[in-house]
Order: sequence, then C-alpha cells, then structure tokens
Amino acid sequence: MRVERCFGFVDLCGFTAFTEHYGDEHTVVVLANFRTTLREIAARRGVRVAKWLGDGAMLSSPDTEAAVAMVLEVASSTDPASVPLKVRGGLAQGPVIMFEGDDYIGRAINVAARLCDAAQPGQVLGTREVASLAPRWVAASDPVPYDVPGFDRPLDACRLQIGISPETVTDPHCGLVLPMLTGLATRFGPDGSVQRFCSTACALAGSRTSEAPELPKACTEPQSPQPQSPQPQSPNRQPGVLRGISLMSHSTRSSRSPARIAP
Repeated sequence: MRVERCFGFVDLCGFTAFTEHYGDEHTVVVLANFRTTLREIAARRGVRVAKWLGDGAMLSSPDTEAAVAMVLEVASSTDPASVPLKVRGGLAQGPVIMFEGDDYIGRAINVAARLCDAAQPGQVLGTREVASLAPRWVAASDPVPYDVPGFDRPLDACRLQIGISPETVTDPHCGLVLPMLTGLATRFGPDGSVQRFCSTACALAGSRTSEAPELPKACTEPQSPQPQSPQPQSPNRQPGVLRGISLMSHSTRSSRSPARIAP
C-alpha cells in the first residue's frame, strides 16, 4: 500500500567515543534517557517511533509539521544532564510503500537517513518540500547540495532551526523559545494571561495538565473505630465460616450489614 509520510531520523553524535570513554553501563543509562525523551515527545506530538536504531531512531508521521517540530525539539532542548550528547536529524517527505504493516520502503526514507548522516552535531537538515511545510516558527536556510552515498547527484537540503526575532515567547509546556509571530496556538492561563504554544498538540497537553484534578490527600490523623451494633441472625440458618470470615445469609446480605470476624 502506498502512503504519504514525513520521515525523520535522529542520532546521538559521538556515541562510539562516549561509550569507549565512559563504558557501556553509563552509556546504557544515557541511551535509556534519550529513548524516554523521544517517547514522551512522540506521544505528545502524534509522531510514531517507527524503529529504534541503536543510538538513534526512525520517526514517521502523516503530519509534516508535527515531525519537524519533534525533531527540532529533540535536537534543541534535550536535557544535557541526562543526555550529554548533541543530537542531529534529517527529514524528508514523500510517497512510500508500507511493507508488511510496520515498515516502509521508498526514496523519502533513504533521503532522510542520509541527511541525518550529513548533518553536523546539533543540526537538522530537511528537503525543500519539508522546509515549505514546516511550522511558521521554523527558519530554513537556502538549499545547499550535499554529497551523500547511494545517490547519483547531490541532495539539496535546507538547514532547519527555530527562528530568531527581537521578541520571543516560551512555550509553557515543551519549553521551546519561539519568535513572536501571529498565528501561534494560544489559550488563556489559570491567571488569565495569554499563553502561546508551538503547536496545538502542546496547547492541548498543557490544558490537560492544568485541568487535571487534584488527588485527595491521605488522612494523617488516626480515626477511632466506630462501634458496631450486633446484627440479628436467623434461628434457622446460621452463617458458615470460611477462613475466619463470617458468611452472611441472603436475608442478612440484603440489609447490607458488614461481615463479622468469627470468634
């Protein structure tokens, strides 16, 4: 089946040297943190982690804006305390064949993977098509040809990054610092202030977080036991005893009396 998808590849830079220097046990912790970050962002933005690739991942989405926003968020705001390696990414969009239900075959996948390989640490590269469909707060450079293995001609790609302007706003949910533009997703905060978001997905996620009901606090004061009044029993049917718990007759259960501990 042929489908239209945007594909993104992300990769931890210097992973081999990091493993050699710090050892595999420390590296596994960093990789686990990285994958946890990817899962959280993917779930929030509606992007699928199609495949784990060792120190990287392959992403797919029918929504190009969501895929671009996710890759830029991963590359620009990953916590260096938990993931002390820079992230690079590549993006391409186009028709592909869905193979066996969970895999894809097509040129867009190969282009995205090669652009990720060509990117510098902290850099995100995307095709012209991806740049034209990116969120309005994304700035794209002029296309530059990149020589990559497997292609007869250089691939034209744009460097994608969060735009810069004299006035900026911070997405209160994902933390991205965005240029102040018209058309950003907005909603009113609990204090009546106007909050601006990078996407509708982050606005909805922030709304669900702020409107989550507060869990009841556990009672810390000891409660005195309430006296139980004895319940009358039928003279014809005595309750049986099973593992120390009194079994009530049907007539007793219908009165909703509590179970009694057998002596």
